[in-house]
Amino acid sequence: MDFQDYYQTLGVPRTATQADIKKAFRKLARENHPDKKPGDKTAEARFKAVNEANAVLSDADKRKKYDRLGKDWEAYSRAGVDPDAPGSPFGAGGPFGAGGGAGRSGNVRYEFRTSGGGAGGDFSDFFRTFFTGDAAGAGAGGTGSRTRRGPATGPSFDDILAEMGLNSAAAGPSGATRPAGSGRVEPAPSRATAEAIADIGLEEAYHGTTRRVEIDGRRLDVTIPRGADDGTKIKLSGQGPRGGDLVVTTRVRPHPVFTRHGADLERDLPITLAEALLGGEVPVTTLKGKVLLRIPAGTQNGHRFRLKGQGMPRLRGEGDGDLYAKARVVLPPKLDDETAEAARTFFDKLDQPDPRATNPH
Repeated sequence: MDFQDYYQTLGVPRTATQADIKKAFRKLARENHPDKKPGDKTAEARFKAVNEANAVLSDADKRKKYDRLGKDWEAYSRAGVDPDAPGSPFGAGGPFGAGGGAGRSGNVRYEFRTSGGGAGGDFSDFFRTFFTGDAAGAGAGGTGSRTRRGPATGPSFDDILAEMGLNSAAAGPSGATRPAGSGRVEPAPSRATAEAIADIGLEEAYHGTTRRVEIDGRRLDVTIPRGADDGTKIKLSGQGPRGGDLVVTTRVRPHPVFTRHGADLERDLPITLAEALLGGEVPVTTLKGKVLLRIPAGTQNGHRFRLKGQGMPRLRGEGDGDLYAKARVVLPPKLDDETAEAARTFFDKLDQPDPRATNPH
């Protein structure tokens, strides 16, 4: 990714507090999250930029280096260069630090060649090329050179490397190696973290399941644990690109019967008018199977029954959650004349008080 102004990305001033940065990041992350704007490539790129900006500005040490070194902070960091270390060429008085030789005078001429690249760039391009192998402005084929103009006298390329404590013909920073005579340091491959989404059903979340993920031409079977919920992350260390990690995030689909609240479940339980009035035993389907629930006489519509331990397995901790069955009284269909007359006789004998009189609302 090209250099970006992290403060501008988050829309905060350079004097922003950590609270300001956190607030701005959360707002922008919510607005541009891929789940909120699926298929929107612009929002996806914006989301990644916002995450990168937050990763730097929310870290006190990274923010300090970014404020001090600008767009080259990452290159210096990869090189293992600490501008605050004693004797650092980037520290105060160093040849590349504030007030140092390179910053004080224009009488230094840097000249080097890259294997495959055109002319252009500046001292920052040099560091980008040197530490990442990404020569800004480089073209395909040919041999290019980059020059910072000044008098022809001054340190050679090897002198500059020596100032930085590097050997131009041997090992470079962070384990990078430079073939003799290549004029270029080849960095060690970075460890990238790969991410994947696993869509699962509620039954799969209850029992546990597996998902197959293909990465770098390899197929991996990822175990989804019992009790997985929306946003549960499964990390496979060392299974990502170039030895990095793979993080699989679960997304549980809505269920037509059960509603989930953490480890607890809720469902409607249809019962007849006779069962509500007289009581009885009714079967209730759970994710474990069927159980019999005793309905007491006079059960009101909407009453919630708790079935202990019939909910979801707890992902962290022991035991299962509970299932809450909410009674929904289903009235009989239209009555014929004979049945309607019998119902009137029944209700005349029932002598039920007017519920509106005790609860006018």
